Amino acid sequence: MTLFQTFAEKAADKPMDKVVIDTNVFISSRLTKTGNPATVMRLIVEKDMELYYSRAIIGEYKRVLAYQRLKFNLEHQLTAIDDVMNIGILIEPPESNIPMPDESDRIFYDAAKAVNAYLVTGNHKHYPEEPHILTPARFVEIFSKGG
Repeated sequence: MTLFQTFAEKAADKPMDKVVIDTNVFISSRLTKTGNPATVMRLIVEKDMELYYSRAIIGEYKRVLAYQRLKFNLEHQLTAIDDVMNIGILIEPPESNIPMPDESDRIFYDAAKAVNAYLVTGNHKHYPEEPHILTPARFVEIFSKGG
């Protein structure tokens, strides 16, 4: 698939090929190279999955990467964002009106729904109960087996 493939063609692909990563999983994958969040990111690359993001998602990643308590220097912050933008696909999903336990998580939910993608999150309770919303452990379990 090329970068110039139309959005409509992308949206027609199989759900298992598409992923949206919640901030907690993304940040955890940057904090340690072991554990399920890091494995999720590795599997996305190894399995040639499509990582989707929006401008709002990048903004949220940047905001959290800049937390002083995380101690990411500016170079690491920029590299982390570049990594997503280099392998990911930018979309601008429409905003849904489904009730959300935490409105700040809507950007991830809406992105996943817009392209029929899995949403990988450590905050499962922040989202509606839907089969495309997976914990990092469940994602690893499914896709480490060839999923």
